[in-house]
Amino acid sequence: MDLKTLCDMFGGPGDEKEVRRAIAEEARKKADAVTIDRAGNVIAFKRGTDDGTPHVLLCAHMDEVAFIILDATEEGLLRFAAVGGIDPRVCVSKHVLAGKDRVPGIIGAMAIHLQTAEDRKHVLKMDQLYIDIGAASREEALKACPKGSYAYFNTQLQAFGDDCVVAKALDDRVSCWNLLRLMEKRYPCDVTYAFICQEEVGSRGAMGAAFGADADVALILEGTAAGDLGDVPETRKVIRPGEGVGVSFMDLTSLGDTETFNRLLDLGKAFDVPVQIKKGVTGGNDARAFQHMKTGTKTCVLSVPCRYIHGPSSVAKLSDIDAQRDLVRVYLENV
Repeated sequence: MDLKTLCDMFGGPGDEKEVRRAIAEEARKKADAVTIDRAGNVIAFKRGTDDGTPHVLLCAHMDEVAFIILDATEEGLLRFAAVGGIDPRVCVSKHVLAGKDRVPGIIGAMAIHLQTAEDRKHVLKMDQLYIDIGAASREEALKACPKGSYAYFNTQLQAFGDDCVVAKALDDRVSCWNLLRLMEKRYPCDVTYAFICQEEVGSRGAMGAAFGADADVALILEGTAAGDLGDVPETRKVIRPGEGVGVSFMDLTSLGDTETFNRLLDLGKAFDVPVQIKKGVTGGNDARAFQHMKTGTKTCVLSVPCRYIHGPSSVAKLSDIDAQRDLVRVYLENV
């Protein structure tokens, strides 16, 4: 399975079935055992060649940010809410696909010609936006896209520029792809590959996976917001595309294990894998679930820098995606 296939699938929090089915099918070709737990996580296991080595868990989340339909106006315009963190400023005039039949739609707002000077001082909120699917009535709109159905940015992965790709769901399908690529080998240690659901709404899927995993170390593979653009001080540019995989010492919900953090940096240097330290304490991810469950697990987060993350057109460097895979590979080979 290639990265485009994974990114072009639709899988919002709680609606990961398309992605889950494809990943589970691919994992069954490579792993010793594959299960799907009650939450909807895909858990694959591959036994190691050496006794006495740690049990390592690799984690990547399957879900992407999305929209959920709340209702429709009498004129047939769909009202919606974000599922995950989406900035309303990236939504207006974007193409979406809504409902189980993937009905084409456009996210709309009041035209600027009709806004007052006071209106233009404020960022539009989600409840001021709507999805126009061309329906003529509320009944017609809700028949096509019932309440509780999902809508997604309609962006297919494309390569462009200097080693770049753009897609709607690089966070975190890049890491799902890397887990599948890493699964092709057998390593000295036992490895659990956890493809997690509902990360974008508070790491809900990871809580059950962490409770059942009982791993010694968990490496969380993620996409993270690149900080290389804009008129900001150099110290605020916390991670940059093209400089390798980012290794985090801390974020807003977890603290990286110092020994594992240093080991990963040393391995990157020794094996010529491009590595950068994420120089900021921002965001959160599934690492917190693994630190909190049962007796806890040592964790460290390895992230691919993504520009314009949680929007319709996220951008990443293929070299950084490969660096994430390569750093994990040398860690498993030298654990």
